[in-house]
Amino acid sequence: MPRFYVYEPFNKQAASAGNGNMVAFLAPSTDAVDLAYQAGMENGGLDEGEPGERPHYGDGYYGAYLRDPDGNKLHIVYRVDFSLQ
Repeated sequence: MPRFYVYEPFNKQAASAGNGNMVAFLAPSTDAVDLAYQAGMENGGLDEGEPGERPHYGDGYYGAYLRDPDGNKLHIVYRVDFSLQ
């Protein structure tokens, strides 16, 4: 189910390319989050948050953040309460 959210930039700076926008990908497992993050880092990505649990987003939330070589922010997330089926 696609979703669209609008928030203020996390760092409180002015919105710009890669700041104030983000693309998130729903992963089928924590292993998939780890693999996607690793692939991104091996292909020119920059770390914005290593894979791990993020309990402040709710129980069962596991994600990683990175920037692609163009500076776009990406989020890969697995949530136990979401189904990909």
